[in-house]
Amino acid sequence: MTNAGTLILGIGNVLMTDEGVGPEVVRRLESALGPSESLVFMDGGTLSFTLAGPIGEHPRLIVVDAAALGESPGCIRLFEGADMDHRLRTQARSVHEVSLSDLMDMALLSDTLPERRALIGIEPQVIDWGERLTPEVESAVPRAMRLVESVLARWDSEP
Repeated sequence: MTNAGTLILGIGNVLMTDEGVGPEVVRRLESALGPSESLVFMDGGTLSFTLAGPIGEHPRLIVVDAAALGESPGCIRLFEGADMDHRLRTQARSVHEVSLSDLMDMALLSDTLPERRALIGIEPQVIDWGERLTPEVESAVPRAMRLVESVLARWDSEP
């Protein structure tokens, strides 16, 4: 672990309507916050084993992704630390080559699991071909951005 700060990782396929909400939140956050030595913004696409390296290089990780929460479209939930780990193990389903749970397991086995980690899940409305978020999920983007910023502020204030 290089202690390079926080990796903010957006996961999802931007060609599949609301599936692309994670990368969209991260793109807008990067634009709003600007360059920073302590923050690394990354579009993780649809996940691959190549993400294990960047995840393991940072002591803090925030993942933003579309998530089936069983809530109304645009609902946002924060899962942190052990809650994130539990969510990934028990409820996460992935249509990708590799799941976020697989990447967290790799980090754990290689002793590079970020000390602080959070998953921000956003309930999608539509997962189908399309390059735009639905209005319900689009309205969640600014709220998700504020949630990322509040997690960062809290982590920065804690020892």
